[in-house]
Amino acid sequence: MRIYRNLSPNYPVYQNIYDVVRQIPKGKVATYGQIAKIIGRCTARMVGYAMAALPWGVDVPWQRVINYRGEISPRAHGDGSIRQRKLLVGEGIRFDSQGRVDFKKVRWSGPKERLEQQRSRNEERQ
Repeated sequence: MRIYRNLSPNYPVYQNIYDVVRQIPKGKVATYGQIAKIIGRCTARMVGYAMAALPWGVDVPWQRVINYRGEISPRAHGDGSIRQRKLLVGEGIRFDSQGRVDFKKVRWSGPKERLEQQRSRNEERQ
């Protein structure tokens, strides 16, 4: 597991977010709120900030996290929204004419194991 240090004062929360997002398989998406609920003591906005704090080229599939309407959230700067859509389309995700995904088909059902169990396994490996 790669650890991204000094990304934010919320580093431990961000690392938990990244650990969960890494579990979203190709061809599936999760919402910011869904990730926040899995983490606990976290908000959808914090998940968004964590995704925005990632440097390019990391092993966290940030593109698989979208808003509760099934849309890609607009970015303040750069071409992140365009890149996100291209990456998702490349994974087989389809968007309707309103730019939304069909959650019935592509929503991730969540982690197979509890986050605490995963963290314990990761710590044992280090």
